[in-house]
Amino acid sequence: MRPWPYLPLALTLLLSPLASALAGPPAERPPSVPLAYSLEAFRDEIRAGGPGKDGIPSIDRPYFQPADQASLAPGDRVVGVYLNGVVRAYPQRILVWHEIVNDELGGEAVSITYCPLTGTALGFKRGSTELGVSGRLVNSNLIMYDRATDSEWPQILGVAIDGPLEGHGLEEFRVVWTTWERWQARYPDSEVLTEQTGFVRNYQRDPYGSYNPLSGYYRPDSGRLFPVMHRDDRLAPKTEILGFRTRHGAAAVTPEALEADGVVELALGDSHYSVVHDPALATGWVFHNPDRLAIDQQSLSFGPAGVSGAGMDSLEAVNAFAAMWFAWAAFYPDAVLFEGGP
Repeated sequence: MRPWPYLPLALTLLLSPLASALAGPPAERPPSVPLAYSLEAFRDEIRAGGPGKDGIPSIDRPYFQPADQASLAPGDRVVGVYLNGVVRAYPQRILVWHEIVNDELGGEAVSITYCPLTGTALGFKRGSTELGVSGRLVNSNLIMYDRATDSEWPQILGVAIDGPLEGHGLEEFRVVWTTWERWQARYPDSEVLTEQTGFVRNYQRDPYGSYNPLSGYYRPDSGRLFPVMHRDDRLAPKTEILGFRTRHGAAAVTPEALEADGVVELALGDSHYSVVHDPALATGWVFHNPDRLAIDQQSLSFGPAGVSGAGMDSLEAVNAFAAMWFAWAAFYPDAVLFEGGP
């Protein structure tokens, strides 16, 4: 039988939204994170961020150097990643100009993303496509798009609010928001993203302010630049929290409370979660702990893959990331907030 009678059908399939979606990033439906609003409500709140689509260019061909060759100050902020046996650090002073790095770690295609307006860094698996900066915002947060389907994904949400993959959730992996001094101490063999980005930028200047020392837009009591869908004044707007969200709901823990308690136990819906303080990286690791297994802090140890100790292997790890409080509350108005105290 001649093959060409089927050629029009094959072309139709290749050009259909379904075929485009199949080339997009790995995504699940329904997503594993809660949605406080409808997708239409999110779309109604989209704002132009200034530069247009790809006006903030992603880094698609990143170059790295050994840690001992990096010209970073001890207090410089980095986004650290340990995945598939590969260790890398992405300096905030580079990410602030690009927001997305399309990289490959241990043979797996990933995107490291950072939104300076919300202080959020997340890692996503991207499959055969790349993520780019749409130039649009919702709740002041970066809206990414994937170059295969042009679906749009608010970074904090990780769920497509428009396009062929609308309603699908991206697959995340843990990244750590910390200082270069802390990251290098745990991962002395880390590779570091270099300023060889292919673009001319002043990587010694942050257009928003400074994390070292804390100033400008990043000050906890400074104002927002864009409107949000919900306001919560329990904390100063730019206060840094550690947040996590699951199908059971969303929660935020202040760094001070986590450091003071060591282990924070939280109920979300009808389930239970444990947040473990990592003093060396000044972050936390979250675990689904439905049976409320008692965690002995003295038995805990921290290594390349995170926290381990008696009974920890039986608990399911949950992705967590640092965020500015105003942004977390805007996406998750019913979030549990743990500030410590009696």
